[in-house]
Amino acid sequence: MDKKNALRAGALAAGTTLMMLLMSSPALALTRDDGDDPGQGLSAAATLGYFVVAPIVLFLVIAGLVMVLDKSRKQTK
Repeated sequence: MDKKNALRAGALAAGTTLMMLLMSSPALALTRDDGDDPGQGLSAAATLGYFVVAPIVLFLVIAGLVMVLDKSRKQTK
């Protein structure tokens, strides 16, 4: 019974993803809307900083805080 449910869930997820892909036309991104005023583009270094370095640093800070503030330390007998 579990295989049937897993197959059904996988088919539903794949179907939903496919429908979203088909319904969103990339040509819609080429037309400008009224009042659309894009700013300057990002450089390669800024893009790497924002989308690669910053999430890694944020992850390390959160993981470090969790390890330092962890109260469930093993007690010696």
